[in-house]
Amino acid sequence: MLIEKYDGSSDPEEHLKVFLTQATLSTQDDSALCRIFPTSLKGRALSWFTRLSSASIDSFSELSSQFTLQFATSKSYKTTSLALAGVQQEKKEGLRGFMDRFNKIAMEIGDLNPAVALDRLSIALRPGPFVNSLCKKPPVDMNDLR
Repeated sequence: MLIEKYDGSSDPEEHLKVFLTQATLSTQDDSALCRIFPTSLKGRALSWFTRLSSASIDSFSELSSQFTLQFATSKSYKTTSLALAGVQQEKKEGLRGFMDRFNKIAMEIGDLNPAVALDRLSIALRPGPFVNSLCKKPPVDMNDLR
């Protein structure tokens, strides 16, 4: 099983997903998962695991819960449409470069309303021919921009 060892500095839920995807290829046995799990840890995460009382864990579900609680402060935050509020096309930034940067942020927003994205885009762009064309014929969705 080749997965990056978890050190406590990234999203614990993401690590659990990767671990289970790999480990359950070999076994779905609860006790085996509990024994294999520490091999996916290093640093402070491994130190945390070794300090657990053996009687404190009775299932992989319990181990997973304690693990995610312990490292909850390292969990990734959900990106919202507010992330687009600070995006502006820079003075010397080309349209393609700006659109790439804008789309990269927009793709991180799981439930982004297309109308919100288009509104933020029209505000973020510098005045010019492209913005003028958007005003004359507003796009229906983000694909309509191509």
